[in-house]
Amino acid sequence: MGKRVSVTLLGDASRLPDDARDAYVRAQSAGIAIVDTLDVPPGFDDEDLIIDALLGLGASRPPAGAMAKCIARINAHSCSTLAIDAPSGLDCGTGQLLGASAVQASHTLSLLTLKPGLFTAHGRDHAGEIWFDELGVVLPNDFPDACLIGAEEAATTPRSHAQHKGSFGDVAVVGGARSMSGAALLAARAALAAGAGRVYASLLDEQASTHDLLRPELMFRAQWWQSPDAMIAATTVVCGCGGGDAVREPLPRLLSESARLVVDADALNAIASDASLQALLRARADRGQPTILTPHPLEAARLLGTEAGQVQADRLTAAQTLSERFRCVVLLKGSGTVIVAHDATPRINSTGNAALATAGTGDVLAGWIGGLWAQQSRREPLAIACAAAYAHGAAADAFGGLSLLASDLIEAMRGS
Repeated sequence: MGKRVSVTLLGDASRLPDDARDAYVRAQSAGIAIVDTLDVPPGFDDEDLIIDALLGLGASRPPAGAMAKCIARINAHSCSTLAIDAPSGLDCGTGQLLGASAVQASHTLSLLTLKPGLFTAHGRDHAGEIWFDELGVVLPNDFPDACLIGAEEAATTPRSHAQHKGSFGDVAVVGGARSMSGAALLAARAALAAGAGRVYASLLDEQASTHDLLRPELMFRAQWWQSPDAMIAATTVVCGCGGGDAVREPLPRLLSESARLVVDADALNAIASDASLQALLRARADRGQPTILTPHPLEAARLLGTEAGQVQADRLTAAQTLSERFRCVVLLKGSGTVIVAHDATPRINSTGNAALATAGTGDVLAGWIGGLWAQQSRREPLAIACAAAYAHGAAADAFGGLSLLASDLIEAMRGS
């Protein structure tokens, strides 16, 4: 192709395995320079390409010494970097960095299979644009580690002319303790924008306003959780957004009676610290009452009795453990949101970016889940959570700015 090629070999040429030794000899025969220095050839510029094949898939130790220095040299150049299988220094199973040094690739070519760690945690920052080549090998896919969520999972169902607001279900948002009513209102507005027929805002602050000037369509119901059992059972409930300690009062009733329950924020914290609430949550599965938990890593850590760092160290395993423990769907928020049902292959969301790292965007996601679920009450909760996560992230991807305000996120999702 007329390209000038230089190879830096940081291994011992005398100890190469047979296939690598054969490639080494053929490269030398072709006149390719193979050196053991860390210096990039003179004249390297933005139009050139660095191929990172320093470490293989089995790497488990932090890069050190000459390896770490080489990674630093790679990252110092502004030209494109193509990583083979995974950026060196990244655990391609979990998306965690092995140490302080990791290649910042502009592209990653994943061979034979896609690797979960490229799509969650630090993988999304270090892998760049991901390419895939199966190398002509068809592998059995009966037991994948995870599946990526695509646009087809977020597709909406057209409405018929004869439908009315009662056709699209009711949502009740229970949260908004003193000074935190905004979180509950964001969730309620999101449920409304997602298409729920009616949305009730049940604020835990008794002195809060009883109307929303921006969304007068919302109906305020103080202590809604004390409604008759039949009403609670007929309504999709979103509990916890801005709930503070006050959310502990309605939780037992909602865990016992709600047919479809989304548990977020302070409701998760309350459950994490109360064994009786945990027992009520686990018992829901026996009664056929599905639940979706939407923790961020710290909330997940509290539920698991561990630290957020351990959750982030293996996000797939953490979400699976939570799902199995409480027998419900778990949506673990973060870079590459992980969605797990205890009896299904985990999903990793392929949309979203750090524009969502602003206050209230998690409340919007919880409310949107509730709004979708109210309309599609017979759909599997895993599918509902996947559709909401994809739409949530896609709105941020279309935004293109640095930070997306939660109120604006609702409108962006509504218009998508």
